[in-house]
Amino acid sequence: QVQLAESGGGLVQAGDSLRLSCAASGRTLSTYVMAWFRQAPGKEREFAAAISGSGDVANYANSVTGRFTISRDNGKNTLYLQMNSLKPEDTAVYYCAATPTRTLGIGTSQYNYWGQGTQVTVSS
Repeated sequence: QVQLAESGGGLVQAGDSLRLSCAASGRTLSTYVMAWFRQAPGKEREFAAAISGSGDVANYANSVTGRFTISRDNGKNTLYLQMNSLKPEDTAVYYCAATPTRTLGIGTSQYNYWGQGTQVTVSS
């Protein structure tokens, strides 16, 4: 069974940076599309960024484009999300997701595996 474990969340000030990690285990995910979703209190889970298996193609939500960078290290079976210029509206639980497909989907239903989430809180 594929397991995903996020880490790196925390409390930061607006304008600060944070780097999230998602460690995968149980199977190598080098051929899986992986993504980050986030869910703020009272909101539905929303797409943030996705990356191809090889790491050479990425897709970002408009709300994070230019500020967030998704990357992966397949040698470590790990996904990353570098978050810069954080805003209070970025506050959410961030979830790592994966799917054995080549389509960089933006919907939660497109992903088969999910982590437990890591809290990111950005204060103004």
